[in-house]
Parts: sequence; C-alpha cells; structure tokens
Amino acid sequence: MSAKILYGIWIVLQFIIGYNLVVPFILFLVWAVKRKRQPVDDKSGKYDYAIIVTAYEQTGSLHAVVDSLLKLNYSNFVIYVVADKCDISGLKFEDSRVIVLRPPETLASNTRSHFYAIRNFIRHHDVLTIIDSDNLAEPSYLDELNRYFDAGFSAVQGQRMAKNLDTTFACLDASRDIYYHFYDGEVLFNIGSSATLAGSGMAFKTSLYRECLEHQDITGAGFDKVLQMEIVRRGYRISFNANAIVYDEKTTKSDQLVKQRARWINTWFRYFKFGFSLVAAGVKKFDFNRFLFGIILLRPPLFIFLILSMFFTIISIWVSKLAFVLWLCGFACFIGGFLIAMIHAKPDKRIVRSLVSIPVFVFYQVLSLLRSRNANKLSVATNHFSDKTINEIKK
Repeated sequence: MSAKILYGIWIVLQFIIGYNLVVPFILFLVWAVKRKRQPVDDKSGKYDYAIIVTAYEQTGSLHAVVDSLLKLNYSNFVIYVVADKCDISGLKFEDSRVIVLRPPETLASNTRSHFYAIRNFIRHHDVLTIIDSDNLAEPSYLDELNRYFDAGFSAVQGQRMAKNLDTTFACLDASRDIYYHFYDGEVLFNIGSSATLAGSGMAFKTSLYRECLEHQDITGAGFDKVLQMEIVRRGYRISFNANAIVYDEKTTKSDQLVKQRARWINTWFRYFKFGFSLVAAGVKKFDFNRFLFGIILLRPPLFIFLILSMFFTIISIWVSKLAFVLWLCGFACFIGGFLIAMIHAKPDKRIVRSLVSIPVFVFYQVLSLLRSRNANKLSVATNHFSDKTINEIKK
C-alpha cells in the first residue's frame, strides 16, 4: 500500500474521531444564535396516563417511588408496578391507582415488562410514561409532560437529576448526565432535531409506543436506543422538557459502575449502526431531524473518543505540527463545551469538586469496555442502594 493511501487513511481516521470534540461546541453556537422557544401551550389537557414502574429482583425502592408518584399534582393516572422476578409479599398499596403485577415467568427485559403492563391496563390510556424503580418524580412531572403533548408532540424526554451525591462516583456520574442532557437534550431539540432518550423519565403516546416496539422482542440493555430510532425514522421529533424532572440514582461503587457501563458500551456497539440509516434517510428526504440525530447516534461513548483523540494528538507531535495544533484546538472546544454545560446547569459544589477525579472514572470505564462483550450476562439491572426521599434530596 502506497504512502499516499496510508496518509489518506490516517487523515480520515483523525476526522472520524476528531469531529466529536468540536460538534457539541458548534451545536451550542447554533443554539445560542438561532434557538427558538417551542410553541408550548398551557391548556393542561386531561390525558389519561399509565405510569409504568419496572423492577427486577429488587423491591426496596418501590415504596419510595410509588409514594412520590401518588404525590403528583395531576390525578388522571394509574401506576402499574411490574415486579419481575420479585418477592411481592411486602408490596402493599392501599391507593386503588396502584396496581402491582407479578409476571408468572421471568421476563428479564424492559420492553417485555412494559408490554406486560400494557396487556394488563385496566382501561385505555392516552399516554404512558416509564419510571425506573429507583426514580423519584417531582410533583409537577405529569403537568410538565402535558404541556408538550398539548403542543402536538408524541414523545417527551424529561430531565433526570441526581438522587444521590454521596460519593465521588455518584458526582461524576451526575456530571456526565448534565453534559448529555444539555447537548443531547436541550440543545438538539431546540435547534430542530430530537432529544435522545435516557431510559426513564420519558413519555409517549401509547399508540406510538406500541407501533414502534410491539413487534420487537428486545433483550438486554438498550431498548431506548431502538425506540428513539423507530420514533425518529417515522418522522417524529422527540421533545425535551427540562422541567419534567425525575431523580435518578447515580452509581456509587466501582463494581456497580463497571457492570452498568459495560452494558451501556455493549449497547452502543449493538445499535450505533442505526445512525447510518437515519443519516441516509435525512439526506434522501432533506430532513434535518433525521440527519442530525443520525450523526449523534454514530458518536462513540465519551471516554472512548477522548482516549482515541489523546492518542492521535500524541502521534501528531511527530507526524504533523499542523495536525497537533488542530487537535489542541479540538480539545479546547471540547473543554469549553463541557464547561458551558456545567455553567448552564449550576451544579452542586460536590459535582464541581469531583471533576478532578475524572481520570479515575475513565479508568473504570476502560475496564467496562474490556467486559462489554458479555455485559448482558453480568447482570440484568443495576443494584440500588439509596433510599432518599425528594424532601431529603432538596435539603
């Protein structure tokens, strides 16, 4: 192979990795200049909600999540607790709006649990919203979702905020969420594309959810990746509402982090190919939503493209001074973009102090990468340890 061909391949590889450093900053500039407030009505339409809470093996947090849901300002809902492979002898709820479902056979799948709930709906529900067994919901959660459904959207991703900041790992996990919620949620949606789905704290017209996933049997992690692709390829936009807040438990221990991230990394390798089809569809249909969302789906996990970028930067010291300078500019854009997301979120001081431990966090994610091939065999769900209430979180 000639030197010119090798050099060309080298340039292409650098571009494929390097553009991930600068895209968030570019999207921020577009957002800052051209963003428009979405036409959100305030009719508070009386949608009938199904709140699906999924649990696998663990029930320790279920009373807390159900209690937070029963304190919602909105009243037109039914809570379906799908307790998969759980001992439900201690799950007693006096409110008639809470229905505990215990599948006779182990489902070991988010979507199987969701459709088990759907098949056991006591009435037709206009909208379903998905809540994890470790989540807590703000009292205004359904009211905020209503505003976006009133405005004509069929899919809404809310904002997941940290339920616990007790350890450095939890704080770093929260900082990651801040970054992704800003760029993959608020920025993407407000420049005309779609927010990415986060696995919980999200709601859909029931008919759309069934249309997208009822014909599929998704096992392992990543149902939200399949769902967001199915929604966007149909021409819908996934809206983002930063005021539809659920509190999500952050990882607190290194082994918990490794297992969770291994599943997530495995998910990216399984589903990043969806990005190619959406980019192609966006070009063919001249559709900005499909095109940009497809570009985002092709992006590797944060720590992977940062490590590869560092590798290319070091090699460029000997290969090309111009490339070295461009890589430094790329890192400056990324760091600037990260700081912008942090400043925009006004995070807890514990999160800010934890940022010095990012190298340790990256190290454990590298371990996750090494275990990602068989990740879904390690565990189906993340273990939960926090039992905080919303009042305790806000103190």
